Amino acid sequence: MIRTIIVEDEPKNLKVLQNLITEYCPELQLVGSASTVESAHEVILKENPDLLFLDIELLYGNAFDLLDKLKPVKFEVIFVTAFNNYALKALKYSALDYLLKPVSLEELKAAVQKAVERRNLKDINQKLTNLLDSMHRSADLPTRLALPTQVGLIFVPMQEIIRLQAMGGYTAVFSPGGKIIASRNIKEYEDILPESIFCRIHHSHIINLNAVKKYYKGRGGHVEMIDGTRIEVATRRKDYLMQRLKQ
Repeated sequence: MIRTIIVEDEPKNLKVLQNLITEYCPELQLVGSASTVESAHEVILKENPDLLFLDIELLYGNAFDLLDKLKPVKFEVIFVTAFNNYALKALKYSALDYLLKPVSLEELKAAVQKAVERRNLKDINQKLTNLLDSMHRSADLPTRLALPTQVGLIFVPMQEIIRLQAMGGYTAVFSPGGKIIASRNIKEYEDILPESIFCRIHHSHIINLNAVKKYYKGRGGHVEMIDGTRIEVATRRKDYLMQRLKQ
């Protein structure tokens, strides 16, 4: 759904446009309306719309005053006006379309279709960007972690590490192969390990997010790892962990 706001200072025109959109434009979700520059500024900041139907002549200002206050504009704009002498200026503000009152249903549907196509193009571009970023990050990640021990270096595949636990100046690294005591402190591993995979949930624990089996609610809560270990989550790290798990 395309989140949509109408900015119109004439109640009759606002009602007509709302009815047309509700009946004939199912792709749009009306999330607010306004009649002045100030009220429009407030509702746009609050609702973060994808599309704005914008009357040009408003109470105590005009559409261009509003857009100047909102720069950089992150939504599409369809101007709706009774005056055709603003078309050139509207183009300078990258208007998606320019509708003259009274609004024609066919012209409205054509303008909405442009918004849908622009939204789809943005979605595709964002997906491609995310894919390329992910590929780039994956290519940059080390595949193994070298653990210095009393007998020498032991190499463990990064993805196989389940968790790390602080032991004073040492760190216990757990994987399906067992526990290895590495002669580095946990802060050094926090700096080394890729943030896309690992998360420090407690001053004594770093976990592999891909190895989390369950999260148990509580003040900070607990996580259960795939090896059955339950680890307390520090209260101040709970929100960050939940955000990471949702990603």
